[in-house]
Amino acid sequence: MAIIALQSAASGLNALNTKLDVIANNLANVDTAGFKSSRTNFQDQLYIERSQPGVENANGDQRPTGLYIGLGVKTSGTHLDFGQGAPITTNRELDLTIDGLGFFQVEVESDLASDGTAYTRAGGFALNSDGELVLANDQGRRLNPSFSVPDDTTKIDIDQNGRVFATTAGALQPTEVGQLQIAAFVNPAGLKQIGENLFLESSASGPPSEGNPGEDQRGRIRQGQLEGSNVDPTRELIELIRTQRAFEMNSQSIRAADEALQTVGQLRR
Repeated sequence: MAIIALQSAASGLNALNTKLDVIANNLANVDTAGFKSSRTNFQDQLYIERSQPGVENANGDQRPTGLYIGLGVKTSGTHLDFGQGAPITTNRELDLTIDGLGFFQVEVESDLASDGTAYTRAGGFALNSDGELVLANDQGRRLNPSFSVPDDTTKIDIDQNGRVFATTAGALQPTEVGQLQIAAFVNPAGLKQIGENLFLESSASGPPSEGNPGEDQRGRIRQGQLEGSNVDPTRELIELIRTQRAFEMNSQSIRAADEALQTVGQLRR
């Protein structure tokens, strides 16, 4: 009966609605520094088995195919794309980019992460009142490990290996005041997203491997740059059009199934 068609088409509409939400979020963050786009994954659902393939008849001949009716589709998950975003040159000394693998570590509340640490690719930093590096957003998350620069600092230099040098007023040579460390994961796609361009460790991502930039395949630091969003607007718009068309086709399946049920219901008249 057309009931199965209705259910399958309805599952398609539900899955495509989820994909539309993901695409809309990607496009909304096309200019968000350090943002990583997501892709929606689908999988088919269970099947009704009407006949098995290979069943023999009285003459010993085998049925070459089976008879299976699928029950639709469901969203199996979203896959994070950690491809490198295009560098944006700002020439601001506290704008940093990780050129390669790794994440900056920032402090968060214990109710967000049991170890108080979150991870981000957004490298826009500023100084707080204590001279510590914090994320330049509305929360001001402190960089971990933290360090302070002197109050009379006139220039901050950060090399590719994450060493931080401060030049103070009247000084002839800069002084090393800190060392940046970044964390890498075996499966970064398994990280948990919590907003603010922050990610949390999960059992799927594995534990972080912390170290200095440029060591053990970790990326190097580029000062005066921000990593742009890795969203490809052209690809997202193409996926948006495909999603719209697929939504329309599933809607048409529902109409056809509804008309078939109406015809069956009028047979007795």
